[in-house]
Amino acid sequence: MLVQVYRDNAMKKTAVYKWVKRFAEGRESATDEKRSGRPATSRTEENIAKIRHIVRENRRLTVRNIAVQVNIDTETVRKILTEDLDGRKVCAKMFPKELTKEQRVTICQDLLERQDDILGRVITGD
Repeated sequence: MLVQVYRDNAMKKTAVYKWVKRFAEGRESATDEKRSGRPATSRTEENIAKIRHIVRENRRLTVRNIAVQVNIDTETVRKILTEDLDGRKVCAKMFPKELTKEQRVTICQDLLERQDDILGRVITGD
């Protein structure tokens, strides 16, 4: 009946049986229970400051290189760069979305240097 109503979004039959069994055993909530394990400690203010300093020194580093320098997981570094430092990837460089005029000029000059004189090979005409 669930498949007829919800089609592809319906729970599988085995999952329904598991949940029925759990509720029959006395469970009252469908939310996840707390799990044992080590709490996430990599996304600290200290690590955010380290990554901010590293990115400001060299914007051409990859997420993997930054993770090796700080000794934390690459996914955590990516989250710090995008969420905490409000950065985005543009042509293999991580930098803040809001830039000053000087920062924009520097980045544009770097990008022009990387183009291997492509602008000198463009032919235009009237």
